[in-house]
Amino acid sequence: MQKSAGPLFYIGLLLFVFVVMFPFLWILLAALKPPSELFGERAFQFIIENPTLDNFIRVFTERPFARYLWNSTVVATLTTLYSITIASFAAYAIAWLSFRGKTLILGVVLAVSMFPQIATISPIFMFMQSMGLTNSYLGLIIPYTTFALPLAIWNLTIFFRKIPSDLGEAAKVDGASIWQTMTKVFFPLAMPGVFTTAILVFIAAWNEFLFALTLNTQEAMKTVPVGIVMFQGMFTIPWGEISAASIIVTVPLVVMVLIFQRRIISGLTSGAVKE
Repeated sequence: MQKSAGPLFYIGLLLFVFVVMFPFLWILLAALKPPSELFGERAFQFIIENPTLDNFIRVFTERPFARYLWNSTVVATLTTLYSITIASFAAYAIAWLSFRGKTLILGVVLAVSMFPQIATISPIFMFMQSMGLTNSYLGLIIPYTTFALPLAIWNLTIFFRKIPSDLGEAAKVDGASIWQTMTKVFFPLAMPGVFTTAILVFIAAWNEFLFALTLNTQEAMKTVPVGIVMFQGMFTIPWGEISAASIIVTVPLVVMVLIFQRRIISGLTSGAVKE
């Protein structure tokens, strides 16, 4: 019989959760504090004497934060859909089809993902400017694929290779074509990996800062990370509004991960072969 965990285990687990969640908790406290409690001695108190939602209200009434959210949602969603679609076909080909240069292609994909953004921002900016794509959604989606597509291809290739090869052989024996084998056998089994990769790509595109700061300079086209950085006060930095905006941006990501995590777990435990 397995021994139950002792009290020290749960104490250590609570401490670990507290350390991990402390930055989020501190930002939440700052978002709920009035300006009088954000500075001075009361700034380090966990107990809020006069909690308020004014910071959340001002984020939407005094700043175009709703526009920032819309821009980030559109760019991150389209980047994710495009990258996952292309990466699914590329990963299947690399994992299961026989052709020369597979290792080289995968190596190039990995090498591209290692380039620092600061090394590519100048030529990308000049290209986007010459094509008239600055201050547009497409002007961000294209450079976002420089890190999203390699990440998606690499992750999905590893996941495709974990699918039993017997399934593909059985489909060939039954007369299935490459397209039918890919769409009816491998893709349904690869859905957990696709959802996981989609989450990673979406979060990476949602949090991207350098390309968004350089390519989209108009106020109406800024994304959430750039918009939050540009929060300015007349005499001081509005930490309350910045904290409130950070909470608003983080909560949807947490909810999305929890929702997709259930589908990932159900996909992993459903089994690949049914009688």
